[in-house]
Amino acid sequence: MIMISRRTALFSTLALASVATTGAWADGLPKLAVKKTYKVGFAQTESNNPWRLAQTASMKAEAEKLGWQLVYTDAAGSAAKQVADVNSMIAQGVDAIFLSPREEKPLIPAVMAAKKAGIPLFLIDRGVDATLAKAGVDYVTFIGSDFLLEGKTTAEWLVKATGGKGTIIELEGSTGSSPANDRKKGFDDVIAQNPGMKIVASQTGDFNRDKGRQVAEALLQAHPEANILFAHNDEMAIGAISAIEAAGKVPGKDILIVSIDGEKDGLQAVIDGKMGVTVECNPKFGPAAYAAAMAYAKGDAIPAKMVNTDRVFDITNAAASIADSY
Repeated sequence: MIMISRRTALFSTLALASVATTGAWADGLPKLAVKKTYKVGFAQTESNNPWRLAQTASMKAEAEKLGWQLVYTDAAGSAAKQVADVNSMIAQGVDAIFLSPREEKPLIPAVMAAKKAGIPLFLIDRGVDATLAKAGVDYVTFIGSDFLLEGKTTAEWLVKATGGKGTIIELEGSTGSSPANDRKKGFDDVIAQNPGMKIVASQTGDFNRDKGRQVAEALLQAHPEANILFAHNDEMAIGAISAIEAAGKVPGKDILIVSIDGEKDGLQAVIDGKMGVTVECNPKFGPAAYAAAMAYAKGDAIPAKMVNTDRVFDITNAAASIADSY
């Protein structure tokens, strides 16, 4: 894996030279001609939260900056619609496709359809089932965060902050999605190594603020002994804060909240003392995504996985970082 900072070079072929790479046309991957401008597709999974809106804005802004034609679709949280969206892009003859998969397995048909049509596809921010489709073989690369590391980092901060003691409720992301799967594993594995900590309930809130509130409300009623809540993203964490306050408890005092994403509302919750930490998952993919496509067109070696460097926000740096958030 290669770590790529969003605030330094977003794509560097020199930096990629020391990692395992695939040649641009290796393993039967579709070609991408070198052109002054491209018609590309971006298949978004949904647009119901600040993270997704920021990602879409970045993809649109960079396309406009480069003078590329962007075919944009929003699957509205439906894996079936997202597959149809990709098929529509193929029918429109796009040069390349950027896909943010709703779920790991249901989007495999879309990945394979693009390959069959001779259109290079790049996965951004979410992956697909690696046993069914492989980077460098069925699609070009995955560009995004290390979700396992995000979960692990959140848990390690929590262990340090609590001295390894606590009763935890976990709000999971969308069932079957790579960030939900990996964030849970990264977090749960660390907690399992600390006998003074226990996860007493874990349920999906679908990365949604209101659903996170509803699920948190039910789980807190069922487990009044819980004094820690881990949410797979800030939207669910903010919803959980509302549920905690409605229950007459004080978030950050009666119940310690930890989360992932680093959105503006999450950072504000940290500043206000309602949340302990949020681990960044930066949504601004436009520059890195399009730079990868241009490098691929030139025949440069592309790593199978391009991993962003994300930050950790707590009370020590949240105020200084909020202006740069989304």
